[in-house]
Amino acid sequence: MTTLFDPIRIGDIDLANRIVMAPLTRNRAAPGEVPSDLAVEYYRQRASAGLIITEGAQICPEAQGYIDTPGIFNAAQVAGWRRVTDAVHGEGGRIVVQLWHVGRVSHFTLQPNGQPPVSSTARRAETKTFTRDGFVPVSTPRALATGEIPAVVASYLHAARCAMDAGFDGVEVHGANGYLMDQFLRDGINDRTDEYGGTIANRARLLVEVMGAVAGAIGGSRSGLRLSPVTPSNDAAQDSDPQALFEHAVGELAPLRLAFIEVVEGATAGARDYAPFDYAALRRRFAGAWMVNNGYQRQTALEAVASGATDLVSFGRPFISNPDLVRRLRDDAPLAALDTSTLYGGGAKGYTDYPTLDSGAKA
Repeated sequence: MTTLFDPIRIGDIDLANRIVMAPLTRNRAAPGEVPSDLAVEYYRQRASAGLIITEGAQICPEAQGYIDTPGIFNAAQVAGWRRVTDAVHGEGGRIVVQLWHVGRVSHFTLQPNGQPPVSSTARRAETKTFTRDGFVPVSTPRALATGEIPAVVASYLHAARCAMDAGFDGVEVHGANGYLMDQFLRDGINDRTDEYGGTIANRARLLVEVMGAVAGAIGGSRSGLRLSPVTPSNDAAQDSDPQALFEHAVGELAPLRLAFIEVVEGATAGARDYAPFDYAALRRRFAGAWMVNNGYQRQTALEAVASGATDLVSFGRPFISNPDLVRRLRDDAPLAALDTSTLYGGGAKGYTDYPTLDSGAKA
């Protein structure tokens, strides 16, 4: 019987176990949106995960939605990430970077020249973002012109190449949680009348083009995708037929032979049964490794892998307060409590000072 602790090969990436560190925004990048010295230590500490998926890294300046999030599009950022990947690889770990474009979930103060954020739509999201002034309502976006969309695809391609230059084992495109890809996918958000709006095929077009470009640049075997078919995060209004939409999108990606798809089941950080969705049917349309996320605990993760319902399980917040989460899960040891006051921004406190079983207490 396959267990959570068995090795697995996903695409061209060999993992020591099936426990994945999910992407987690921590807002601690250095000036220039470069990973900091603390980030090097933070990821190194968690290298026992079968795979680390980094926090979202913006693919271009327009893609940023929160303060102090790292980028993956220029030489300084590549050099900063290279220190991270070297540290993780030095501990025997594997790490991919999450390629991120927030779309309308941004604020004009975070955009080049104070311009409006871009999206599939000109309608503002009823959500907030994190700026120098704290959490504030997001700004009203402008809809991308049809002729601008190839440049967005090119930014993903460029970021994927930067990821390889930075020493990553692969990439995960962020297609979830109400960010740009979701803003095109869902008819509850996408109100376009061009070839990127209207029908399911049209609304999935940008995702298919982005994944094709990324896989073409670095290989499908080093490319992954995160989806969240029904989450309401960031004012992501439900699609009128999410089952048909996401089955079509995943089916269209089959020729790319992607390494993995990570699916956020239900409402992100909320109930997995938030809205009806047949995740097993979605999985049947994908031949690569299947990864599930959202509120899994030791027993449910063990059962999901042993039953064959999934190949891997990604854990978010438990990895923040438990750098040695793999060992704790294997030994059925207690988990350290999370300090929610230090999640976003700050320094080492609540970032690199959580205890391991061996250290026994915070440094």
